[in-house]
Amino acid sequence: MTLNPRRVALLVAANTALAPFAIDAYLPAMAAIAEHIGASIHHTELSLSSFLAGFALGQLVFGPVSDRFGRKPVLLGGLVVFLLASLVITTADSLWALLSWRFVQALGGGATVVNSAAIVRDCFQGREAAKVMSTMAIIMLMAPLVAPVVGSGLLYLADWWLIFVFLALYAGFLMWLLGTRLPETRPPARAGATPARVLANYASVLGDRRAMGFIAAASMSFAGLFAFVTASPFLYLEHFALTPSLYPLVFGVNVVAMVAANRLNIRLLRWRTPLQNLRLGLGIQLTAATGLALVMASGLASLVTMVPLIMLFAGTIGLIAPNAITSLLDRFHHMSATAAALQGSLQFSCGALAGVLVGAFEVDSAWPMVGTMLGTALLANLGNRLLVGPAESAEPAESP
Repeated sequence: MTLNPRRVALLVAANTALAPFAIDAYLPAMAAIAEHIGASIHHTELSLSSFLAGFALGQLVFGPVSDRFGRKPVLLGGLVVFLLASLVITTADSLWALLSWRFVQALGGGATVVNSAAIVRDCFQGREAAKVMSTMAIIMLMAPLVAPVVGSGLLYLADWWLIFVFLALYAGFLMWLLGTRLPETRPPARAGATPARVLANYASVLGDRRAMGFIAAASMSFAGLFAFVTASPFLYLEHFALTPSLYPLVFGVNVVAMVAANRLNIRLLRWRTPLQNLRLGLGIQLTAATGLALVMASGLASLVTMVPLIMLFAGTIGLIAPNAITSLLDRFHHMSATAAALQGSLQFSCGALAGVLVGAFEVDSAWPMVGTMLGTALLANLGNRLLVGPAESAEPAESP
């Protein structure tokens, strides 16, 4: 079957949207879920961390499995797991059941989404690959804007369980779409990958100091973002008493800020290096986090004072993420897929840990969120400065 760039872009974009929908669509229903399972909203928010942990493990394990056994078996198998877990979640009647099945759901999601970039690399090179990757990036930024709106509408139509029925139906649609429209794309030469080689490749990335500096920047910034995402149902629905219908609006402005920062990054790259833009984003993020801490300490916390600062913090992801990942992969031309899988796994693991720090202690205040955001911003700046150093090496890392 011959594939053109537009068809691959649509197929991969539909697959890529699964993760942000699974993460963000149920946020407006968090209070309703907490009431149903008899848990506090803080403990219910831990289902986000459970999902991120499963998603990180799914990417780390099933990326190499896809290289060895093919894209479609892993892709379709992951969708089956995701679909079944989504349906089981609708019957959850305890916090433990919710956390457990969200973890299983995320394992399937990680196995699915990790194939997106691999499929593009299999089919295209150079300019065509860049165009398809750009479509994927836009979907990843726009899906979190749409997902809470969809979730809020489904919550209005029925109850929280309808959101997970929707996710199961979406997974079923992807099974049909990708099963009938996408051929196996893995080159035969990749079938020889062994577990020992995969572990050796992971170890070479972990042992590269500059690579870990870029991973620290991306992962800590992502952790700060997910500290906000995890706390946002409590912050907006309970602390500031917004209605579920207004929640998607104040949540969505952060995605708009990310898109704007992404466009700014493209313009700045005409005369600035990726490392310069990365550190610009890290500095702005630290400034925003410091501003949030000062607002909290002065007793001036309100929607008017906090929403713009959160927008600034979240928006800088559009400056930080693309430059950190590009700089990382430039050091590992010989195994970019392995480096990307490791970075993605560490990133989602840090996001899961940040969610635990925010939600585990049931503090009815925005301080856990703000403190975590400030801490991650400090670690991102320090990690990048200390590990990468004053100037980025022009040479890629040596092959193991």
